[in-house]
Amino acid sequence: METIRNYIGGKLVEPAAGQYLDNVNPATGEVYGQIPDSDATDIEAATKAAKEAFASWSSLSNEERSKHLLAVADLIDQNHEKLAMAESVDNGKPLKLAGRVDIPRASANFRFFATAIVHFSSESHMMGDEAINYTQRSPVGVAGCISPWNLPLYLFTWKIAPALAAGNTVVAKPSELTPMTAYLLSALCIEAGLPAGVLNIVHGLGTKAGQAIVEHPEIPMISFTGGTNTGKSIAATAAPMFKKLSLELGGKNPNIIFADCDFDLALKTSIHSSFSNQGEICLCGSRIYVERPIYEKFKEEFVARTKALTVGDPLEDGTKVGALVSKGHMEKVLSYIDLAKEEGGTILAGGEQVKLNGRCNNGFYVAPTVVEGLDHTCRTNQEEVFGPFVTLTPFDSEDEVIEYANSTNYGLSATVYTENLKRAHTVAARLKSGIVWINCWLLRDLRTPFGGMKQSGVGREGGLEALRFFTEPKNVCVKI
Repeated sequence: METIRNYIGGKLVEPAAGQYLDNVNPATGEVYGQIPDSDATDIEAATKAAKEAFASWSSLSNEERSKHLLAVADLIDQNHEKLAMAESVDNGKPLKLAGRVDIPRASANFRFFATAIVHFSSESHMMGDEAINYTQRSPVGVAGCISPWNLPLYLFTWKIAPALAAGNTVVAKPSELTPMTAYLLSALCIEAGLPAGVLNIVHGLGTKAGQAIVEHPEIPMISFTGGTNTGKSIAATAAPMFKKLSLELGGKNPNIIFADCDFDLALKTSIHSSFSNQGEICLCGSRIYVERPIYEKFKEEFVARTKALTVGDPLEDGTKVGALVSKGHMEKVLSYIDLAKEEGGTILAGGEQVKLNGRCNNGFYVAPTVVEGLDHTCRTNQEEVFGPFVTLTPFDSEDEVIEYANSTNYGLSATVYTENLKRAHTVAARLKSGIVWINCWLLRDLRTPFGGMKQSGVGREGGLEALRFFTEPKNVCVKI
C-alpha cells in the first residue's frame, strides 16, 4: 500500500489537510495505494514555489535548461521497466503497450523540447531601409498543466516539457485516477537535480485541486487535456481572467475506408486504431465507414479479428485488451452499448462485461464491441464513448461519407484509406479534423501541430506551436 505525496518546492510533501483518496488497480478492482486529496492550500504552496523559482529558471540560457531536461529524460530511460509496470498497474493497459509506447514517448517529449528550445528562433521583418522589426519571445510565468488518465506519463510530459523548456515554471496536476508515474517522475526530477520549485506536482480531484489551478490569479496560462465538458468549465473560469488557454478535448473520429484501399493494411490498422489502449485514446477511430463494394468482406474480417482479441490480465504477455480505467468508466461504456441496442443497432461482436478468473475477477473489463445498423446522426454515433467500442457503416459516395464524417461536434482526427492520391488529398482537405492520417494511424512527428477543430479543442500543442503557446511575443521596431 503505497502513499503518494505531492512534489512542491523540490520536496515530496504530505497534503496540507492530511486527506487522501484511494488509488484503485483497475485490473483487480482493489485499492493498492493512497493519493493526496489536495486543495487550494496545496495549490497556493505550489504556486508560491513556482513563482520564487521563475526568476532564476527563466534567466538560464536555453542550453542550460536543455541540459536539465535531458537529465530527466535519461532517468526515464534508465527506469523504463519500473515506469512501465507502474503505468500498467495504475491504468489497466497491457504492460507491453506501456513499455512500447507510453514510457518511450515520455522520454521523447523531454528530449524533443530540450533540443527544440536550443534551435527556437523568432521572426524579423525589414521595412525597406527605414526600420527593422523583430519578435522577441519570453516565458510567461507559472504554467498550469492538467493532464488526463488515458496516457498518463505520455501526456503529462507532453505539457510540462515545453513549458519548462521555454523558461516557465509549472504547477501540474495529473489525473487522480492514474497518479503513480507522475509521482515517480517527481523522484526522478529530484535525482536529476532539477532546481527546486521549477516543477511542482499536486495530486487530487479536478473539482478541488484542478479548479484551484484554473482560478489562481498568479497562474496566467492553462494547458488542459480531457473531456469537452470539463474544457467548457475551464474556459468559463479562465477566459474572463484573460488567461492563455490550450484545450485538447474529446473526439469522435471517423475511419474512412474506400474500396480502392490496401485491404489488408486498412483491416490491420483499423483493429489497432479501434481497440488499442482499450479504445481509451482520444485519437481512436470509433466510427468506421466502409465503401459498399467491400463492406461485407471488411465486416466479416473485422468482426473475426475483433473476436480473436484477448481480453485479460494486463501483466500477461498475450493480453491485447486490458482493463478500463475505473468502475465508473466501465459502466459508462456499458451504458453506450445499451444505448446502441435501443437505437436499433446490431451487436456483431462483444457487447458485454468480461469476467476473468483469478486475481482479475473483480477488474473492469469490457469485450471489444462492434455495432452496425445505426444512423450517422444517432447519439451512439455522435457522442464520445472512449472505450473498446466502434460502429460500422457502409457508404456509396465521397460526398456521402464526408457528410457522415463531419456531422459531429468534434473534429480531432480522421483516418482515410485509399490508393488514389488525388482522392487522398481531396478528402483530407474536406474533413473538419485537426489531424488526418492517410493509410496509417497514430504516426506522429513531434514537430507537427496537434489539436482539434470545433469542440475538440482550442489551440495546438506540439513542436513550435507549444513553444509559442508557452511564450509571450513582443514586437520590437528599430528605426534605421
